[in-house]
Parts: sequence; structure tokens; C-alpha cells
Amino acid sequence: MSTVRSRPVIGAGVNRVDGPRKVTGAAPYPMDFHVPGQAYAALVQSTIAAGRVIRVDTAAAEASPGVVTVLTHANAPRLERAPVNRLGASPPPPLQDDRILHHGQHIAVVVAETPEQATAAARLVSAEYERTEPLLDLMDPRAPQVDDPWGMDHSRGDAVAALTTAEVTVEETYTTADNTNNPLGPFATLASWDGDHLTVHDTTQWPFVVRSTLATVFGVPESSVRVLAPYVGGGFGAGLRVWPHVILTVAAARVLRRPVKLVLTRPQMFTSVGHRPKSVQRIAVGATRAGDLVGIDHRSISPVAMEDEDYEPIASGTAFAYHCENVLTQDRQAHLNIPNPTSMRAPAEAQGNFALESALDELSYKLGMDPLELRLRNYAEEHPVHSLPWSSKALRECYEVGAERFGWSARTPAPRSMRDGHWLIGLGMAGVSYPWYAADCQAEATVHRDGSALVRSAAADIGTGTYTVMTQLSAECLGLPLERVRFDLGDSDMPAAPQAGGSGLTAALGNAVFDACGRLVKRFAALAARDSESPLYGVAPESVEVTRGRIHPIGQPDRGETYADILGRHDLMELTANGYSKPRSQDELGMALSGAFGAKFVEVRVDADLGLIRVARVLSVIDGGRILNVKTARSQIVGGTVGGIGMALFEDTVTDAPSGRIANGTFGDYLIPVHADVPDLEVVFVGDPDRGSPIGTKGVGEIGLVGVAAAVANAVHHATGKRIRSLPLTLDALL
Repeated sequence: MSTVRSRPVIGAGVNRVDGPRKVTGAAPYPMDFHVPGQAYAALVQSTIAAGRVIRVDTAAAEASPGVVTVLTHANAPRLERAPVNRLGASPPPPLQDDRILHHGQHIAVVVAETPEQATAAARLVSAEYERTEPLLDLMDPRAPQVDDPWGMDHSRGDAVAALTTAEVTVEETYTTADNTNNPLGPFATLASWDGDHLTVHDTTQWPFVVRSTLATVFGVPESSVRVLAPYVGGGFGAGLRVWPHVILTVAAARVLRRPVKLVLTRPQMFTSVGHRPKSVQRIAVGATRAGDLVGIDHRSISPVAMEDEDYEPIASGTAFAYHCENVLTQDRQAHLNIPNPTSMRAPAEAQGNFALESALDELSYKLGMDPLELRLRNYAEEHPVHSLPWSSKALRECYEVGAERFGWSARTPAPRSMRDGHWLIGLGMAGVSYPWYAADCQAEATVHRDGSALVRSAAADIGTGTYTVMTQLSAECLGLPLERVRFDLGDSDMPAAPQAGGSGLTAALGNAVFDACGRLVKRFAALAARDSESPLYGVAPESVEVTRGRIHPIGQPDRGETYADILGRHDLMELTANGYSKPRSQDELGMALSGAFGAKFVEVRVDADLGLIRVARVLSVIDGGRILNVKTARSQIVGGTVGGIGMALFEDTVTDAPSGRIANGTFGDYLIPVHADVPDLEVVFVGDPDRGSPIGTKGVGEIGLVGVAAAVANAVHHATGKRIRSLPLTLDALL
């Protein structure tokens, strides 16, 4: 990391730099790209959930106008399985045998001259199957189970014994439903081969993992693969894996030796790009009569596809959420005949927090204690697992500021005690956290002869504002006006970057950008220090800073010169530096690295006669470390909150038994919040820069969703006196 000083990073709420391109339709999304001679692909999917394909009849499709090929397991190329990455293994490559593992599995791909011809021909493909009974029930004892594949189960003290002797206990089962990511933009892939060189436009949150996956699957060097994703129409985690349709598109392009493009339909989005897996969670919480937690036992089971290794450690967050000496967390998975799950915004924590924060709310009623007081009483001043101070934690401030702004003190404690006409009013809250995550990252910074700058990294912006905050950060570090800096991303030929997910990209990429810009300033300063014609002659590079595009000794803005001056005198067109970020371990830092924290406060209104639930207001108070752009950060919390309302009240991906078919795989049937379901959402940021990051940031992409479902459910109980332990909360459960 360079020691060059620059002006501090400022969190000004500037407008998105990519906004004009998006609102004018000039931003190219993966489905917008076209290349000469491209053909179009359409998928054929299984109509059974388990068994084998006996025969696929492609004759009618092959004779259909415009069709150039139909690939099935009988004629598709043999492919390697992708290597394991830091998020686990990729799904198995498609069309490698005749087995059917879930309803909607791709059994053929039709390629034609137009998308309409491909779609029409795909309908003409028929298949005969040998059916077997699918495993669809999470609690079916026949379902093969997996025990903690990532080693994240936790045990300290003796939770079972502590709960046996606890003065007050709550022991209940909580369930959450399958949810489907459903970004606005359907996923699309365009693949072009030039010999052994492959160029792919893809809907992805991680260009580098698409590159490495396709290189392995198709047996070419990574340097021969280029993945482009300059704009992505949302992802919510669905873009973190390389899905079978991507591999099929690339395979078809290789077979035909011409570009092929495939765009998923909305129903195919429900079976082809993952979903948040349901959960069944058994949690027991014990406390003294004074409200001190003495034991927590949190165990979950969730589904995974038959030959998949995606893992959601749903109970794991409970291990560090509160001060408690006896804690057991355990996560299990059951292999079912379902489409592959994947991360969905706030993976694992979204489900696990619902159970934990609901159970604590139940415990507060048993104790006769304010729910907020119970959480404050058991506040973890240091990391409960590692016994280290946090790199930052302002959760107490989140509680205090939230209670004051929300008017929590006006809440009467008894259920059904607050009313407005026929509306029962309920107030609920939840404490939230999200685990720290970061990964290695690289960036490159260049200043040109005209004094403008270009900074690049192979990250993805899925609508979170990465273009904007990295342009801001680059401008601040280089001391240039925002309009003189361009940040480029979404190209695997750029310096390597991790995924846009896990609330880890902003810190990883921001630290790499900070380092690259610092090194670049240092290079300019070193040139000037050796130049007798420069006003910086003899000034150590460590002793300069940049103000308004001028490099000068610290505290001496009148003695200096511009980047253009230095480049011109040395007859250089540009100067470049590369930057790196590598997360330091907590042992190096002597601190427990912390993710974001927050408190959610919710008011609901429930129709006393009809059971209609209306969310009246939501306050999110968030400790996200240093906020680089308050406008885009607030937008992240607002978007996450809307997703949390959906999880609480609407979203449920329904699998029909015994067929295994997704029964509500359209926006006409899969319920999501609309404007009328979302009140004005208040967001407040508190806390200091995080000491574990050079730029002090903590990601806020996930924390906006965590805790909303629990706070809504707790508010519904306060309003009605009925405790609903299964998501989504529905009318029939209240009536």
C-alpha cells in the first residue's frame, strides 16, 4: 500500500455516473449485444423431476424453418466439470448423460437463424422418459444428507446442559420458504469462438470465475477466454455461478463455429439460475429471569440439488450475534430433486436471523422484558467466538438511535394493546449483522497527457453503484474533479477482481483502487523529485499530496505542478500503476474483522377482521463503516428492505408435489411487493470507519435485507397476539 497522502475519501451522495447511459437506453446489457452472423438458441426442458431420458425426438425441430442444429445428450460435446472456486463447486455441465435430476432440467438446445424460429422449433422437440419417484420433501428420511461441508458448525460451552437448567426457555421450530432471485433483466449469454479464443457476453456478477470455468470446461487456456459484462440488469446472487445455459451456449457456438446467443425466459429464470433454499430451523434459547442468555441451540436443515454442493450455513450467524457462553449451531442439507439453489441477497443470514430474532422476541415476552432491552443486555462487546475486539461495531448506537427516531418508547408492551380504528398496530424490531467478507483484488490506474484518468478492474456492477463509488474514490485519491476520471469494469481482460456479492466487493475493490492511485501519485512524484526543472525537485514522494490535480508538498499547495506538466516535460503520453488489496487476517490485526451491523424497527397495521397486513413504516439504522456515497448506500438499504418485505409477506416459490414442477414461475403468480406494499423507508447510517480496511468501508448490500422479516413478524405478533413462525406470513395464519 502506498504511503502517499491524498484527500480523505468523502461520502458525498453524487448521482450515478452511469445513470445517463441507463435512462437513455445507451447502456449495453448482455442481451443487447449482437455480432455479425450470430444464431439464436432456445432451451428444451425436462417435464419430469427424476428418471432418465429414453429418447429425444428432434426430427420435427430439425426440419423446422431456420434451424441449424439441435444438441441433446446424444450428440453434445463431452465437457469437463469446472474447478471449485471460493464459493464452492459449479453445477455439473449439461447434456452429459441421460439422467434427469429436476423438473426443468435442460435436455436439449435448439439453434436457429432467428429467436422466433428457435423458440418455435424448441416446442417441437419431444422426449420419452423412464420416471422414478422424485425426492421433494426436505424432511424425507430417504433424502441423502450432508453434514457441514465447510466446517462452519460451532460449539462453545455446553448449550444442551445450559438450556436444561435455564430459568426461562423458548424452544420452537421456524421455517422459511424457497425464494427466487428474479432480477429485472433476464439472463443472457452471447458466445463467439475465433479458433480457440472465446469471447462471451454474459449476465454475471463475477467475470473472472466465468473465464476460469469456461476455460476448464472447454479445455482452453484462461488467456484465451474473455468475458464481458459492462452492465448487468440485477443479480441478487443469481449471477455468482456459471449456469448450464451459459455452457450450452458456448458449446453450441463451438459446434457451429458461429456466434450463438441465448436469452432465458422468465419461467426459465425460476429453474435455471438458482433460488434461496427453504429452511426448517429448530432453535432453543435459555436465559436467567434477569434476561441474561445462558444457552442457544440453533440447528437448521435446508435443501440442495442432487449433484450440487452449494451450501448455506443458515445457523452459523447465531454463533457471534450475542454474548452467550454456551452456543451450538449446526447446519445440515438434504439432497432433493430440485433446481440448483444459489446465494440470494443476504444468503443464510436472511433465514437464520428470522429464527434467532423471532425466538429472542418470544423470550422477551416470557421474561416480561422490552425486546430492545433484552438485546442490549446481551450485547457482545467483543467477538464471542474469537474473544477479540471488533474492528468496528456500532450496533449499540444503531439500537439507541433507532429507538429514539422510531419512537420505540411509545410502544405499549402488551399484544393487541395499540389500535387505530379497525387496524391493530404492532411495533417490532430485530438486531442484525452480516459476516465480514473480503477477497484479493487488483486495479490499474492511468493518468493521460491531458490530465484525465482511467481506472480499471474486472469487477461487475449489478446496479449497486460500483461505477459511481469507484469513480469517486479514484477522483479523491488522484486529486482530480469527478468529471476527469473514468472507471471501467466488467471485462475479464482487466485486473482480477472478486465477485459482486457477499458485501465484500466495495472494500476489496476500493482498497485496490486506493493502492493503485497512491502508487500512481508516488510514480509521478518520483519523476518530479529527480527533475531539476520541477518545483518538486528533491521532495520525497512520501511527502506529497494532491489537490485540484496538482501534486505538491504536504501543506504547501502553492508549490507544485500538474500531472500534465510532469508528463509533458518527460515526453510521456501516460503513466500507469497497478494496485492490490489482500485482506489481512485477524491475527495480524489483533481484531475480529467485522461486517455490517444494524437495527430494524417496523410498524405494521393488521385489519382486525380480515387479517390484512400492511407495513406502515420501516427504519433501518446501519453501521456500514465509512460510507463512500450516502445516496447509493441508502439505495442499497432501501432495495434490501423491499426484498425483506417480500420475504416476510409475499415470496414463496411453490414446488408442486409429486411432479416437482415450479407452480408459480411467472410474475403473474410469484408474488413480490409493489409500490402499494412499500411505505416510505427511513435509513440512518452511524458508526466510524472500520479499522480492518485501509479505506474503512464495510459492504451494505446484504444488511438491508437481514432482519426485516423478523421485525415484521415480531410486529405482527405485537399487533395481534399471534406468533407466526413460518414465512411468508399469510392471511390464513392470522384468521
